[in-house]
Amino acid sequence: MDIAVLGMGRMGSALAGRLLDGGHQVTVWNRSEGKASQAVSGGAREAASITDAVRGADVVITMLANDDAVRAVALGELQRSIGDQAVYVNTSTVSPLLNSELAKAFAGRFLALLVLGSPDSVRAGQAVYLAGDDGRIADRLAPVLSSLSASIHRYHTPSLATTAKLASNLLLLSQIAALAESFAVGRSGGLSDEQLRELLGSSPMVAPGIKNRFEAVLTGPQDGWWTTVLGAKDAGLAINLAQAANVELPEAEAVKRLYDQAAAAGFDHADIAAVTDLYRRPATTTR
Repeated sequence: MDIAVLGMGRMGSALAGRLLDGGHQVTVWNRSEGKASQAVSGGAREAASITDAVRGADVVITMLANDDAVRAVALGELQRSIGDQAVYVNTSTVSPLLNSELAKAFAGRFLALLVLGSPDSVRAGQAVYLAGDDGRIADRLAPVLSSLSASIHRYHTPSLATTAKLASNLLLLSQIAALAESFAVGRSGGLSDEQLRELLGSSPMVAPGIKNRFEAVLTGPQDGWWTTVLGAKDAGLAINLAQAANVELPEAEAVKRLYDQAAAAGFDHADIAAVTDLYRRPATTTR
């Protein structure tokens, strides 16, 4: 299929690469220059504009940072330029409300497709995808979905798929913060990093989903694909979703503050594991 991917961050680039490996023709676009080189070297065509990117595309995919970015692109130039028969797929982590809005704007040809996994897992075809639509669009896009992964969870509305993504992200964000605090407690009592690694590195109490960030949380932040800014944003989306149902999330609010503080402390481009740095600073910074 002819596919346009809009947004060449780490995840967008990984998606484009996986689709190229699946034999699809891929055109890519990014608002700022210089981020499409990896996709282009893999065989993608770089478009100069959204209109150029979506011209003739069977499928248009957005992988953008937040609600504002998706709304500006999807309900602006994309909506004006997309072909009458083309399907629009939003893989960005946004609010359930926005994905519902997009489903109405692109009636009968919209799929919310949320990603659980790292860029490496996307490239390897090992990510899990949460697909939300009325059932017909996902079936129509079977060749695309099968290229991405064998793990596709289906939901009967875009809002439900988005909710599933936010619930998953909040759990991981909370676990990363808890691991950082566990290390802080150990160090406060005199345990060395090596002792903490020996104690918790293979402990069943450490969930499999955070094993790949264990060393980064223990020894310091790495250059990451899910930044502290995006982590705070996703925690905020989860909080807003619960509050709309009159449910309070005090732990989630504390977690959001931690990621906001990490971003403000200069780790806005670092992985969410950078939250660990707050516990190497004066205690007042985590209050």
